[in-house]
Amino acid sequence: MKIALAQINPTVGALAANHDSIVAFARRAQAAGASLVIFPEMAICGYPPRDLVEKPEFVVESMEWLRRASRAVPEVTLLCGCVTPAAASTGKRVHNSALALENGEIVFQQSKMLLPTYDVFDELRNFAPADAQRPWRHRGLRIAVTICEDAWNDKNYWSQRPFRRLYERDPVEEQLRGGADLLINISASPYSSGKIGVRQEMLSAIAREYRVPVVLVNQVGGNDQLIFDGSSLALGADGTLRARAASFDQDLLVVEAGEWRAEVRAAPEDETAAIWQALVLGTRDYVRKCGFERALVGLSGGVDSALTAAIAVAALGAENVSTAFLPSRYSSPQSAADAAELAHRLGVELRTLPIEPLFETALATLAPELRAAQASGGRAAGLAEQNVQSRLRRLLLMALSNLSGALVLATGNKSELAMGYCTLYGDMIGGLGVIADVLKTEVYALARHANRLQGWIPEAILERAPTAELKPGQLDADDLPPYAVLDQVIRAYVEDYQEPAAIAAALGRDPEWVRALIQRLDYSEYKRQQAPPGLKVSKKAFGMGRRLPIAQRYAPPAVPGGSLPAEWMAAITELV
Repeated sequence: MKIALAQINPTVGALAANHDSIVAFARRAQAAGASLVIFPEMAICGYPPRDLVEKPEFVVESMEWLRRASRAVPEVTLLCGCVTPAAASTGKRVHNSALALENGEIVFQQSKMLLPTYDVFDELRNFAPADAQRPWRHRGLRIAVTICEDAWNDKNYWSQRPFRRLYERDPVEEQLRGGADLLINISASPYSSGKIGVRQEMLSAIAREYRVPVVLVNQVGGNDQLIFDGSSLALGADGTLRARAASFDQDLLVVEAGEWRAEVRAAPEDETAAIWQALVLGTRDYVRKCGFERALVGLSGGVDSALTAAIAVAALGAENVSTAFLPSRYSSPQSAADAAELAHRLGVELRTLPIEPLFETALATLAPELRAAQASGGRAAGLAEQNVQSRLRRLLLMALSNLSGALVLATGNKSELAMGYCTLYGDMIGGLGVIADVLKTEVYALARHANRLQGWIPEAILERAPTAELKPGQLDADDLPPYAVLDQVIRAYVEDYQEPAAIAAALGRDPEWVRALIQRLDYSEYKRQQAPPGLKVSKKAFGMGRRLPIAQRYAPPAVPGGSLPAEWMAAITELV
């Protein structure tokens, strides 16, 4: 028997389009001799559907469109993710299910047991968990069918890593206890740095532990902030990789039951290459799935806007990207030259719209208020003058967006968002934060990767010291630590949940200096929650996966001597 792994890119709620994609891939699989075609989790309705599943008509339509897809290819069996009704006694409307269909009839149903509620996931909000699961007997095979998280709780694998198991039950163990010929996992497992390797390693450990072949079919594509890398695979019972689909692209693999071999597509060469592909795919899908065709990027002459524009061109094509340079009195000739050279290399349209007339009018209007602020001796006047420039630039960019129908892409990076080094209703404005989860040091790595691919970004942009150019002689280093140090603090605190004393010790820094940085990061939450959606590529991004209150006053405790009391450390270790 031949089995097809159909790695598709569904759009949430686009039931007819997703149906068409399922039918097209099923027909391709049938032509290649496959009798069973496996699709990702929630493939008919797209993942994550979030509160759409609270609409009864959405559930009914999803199931009906999937039945239609099965009837369109009656010679093959489809195994596909779908939302299904739950019993009223569960307190929820729906299950997250895997359905096997033949000629429009459901011949097997398995619902997801482990419903994640961490990071970007909130499945218990909507779905009822399965009480039990059972293997599927299909054409002489005893198949254990699991859905994404159901395979992420193996006690042997996770006990060897610095993570605790999140669930008491292990659906894989429960199904395989009595023996099985194959484990199938249909997934919508979003990408984050390093996850492609971890996912394969984890499934390989399960294959070796239970001596059973493993097939994973993972969703690909971007849906809102999340990017799904695909990377579907087949593993032998010894855990060896036998087949692997493309990363960050739709793909179809057909494997022979028993051998489980097909082509092993090349994986991204390193994590920088993977992040680049993720951002390109995420940008393309966000723009197109939101109904836009074109994107607009404001160029400053700096590396952040240069990288954003390069990603946009890779995602949408140069003909669908336009740029604007919006100089003020503080913009240098070098910035203008670098922006022009970048636009030339990218092959994109560049408009130059000076904000100076608007800036002069704003300053004249605000003159009495600025004089009063200057007399008080604080920073308010200078800060207000800087922010007026940033907001005027976005005023013009949004006007260009209205005139052209292009989606404005925000250009701020994760380091700036962390420190609040950005202007509300200014440079934070846009429809999508393309690099909002990319630290400044990673911005440079990605820019150099883009240059290895296409040579798009002028070397002068990469060599120049970062500056906002909102006042004479301004440099980022005037307000922020060196990015090489700052990014280590942000990664340790935001992504690894380390406490300030541990961060200070690891970096050889004064604990109070680290504590002050973290306090600034925490107090900037009110800005971040007004930022546009940002594409997630790290294991902990600002946005939907990091839910902190805005109005709060908790600060890490002062730490005499740079370490917490032993009993505190013991309690923290236990919690982690």
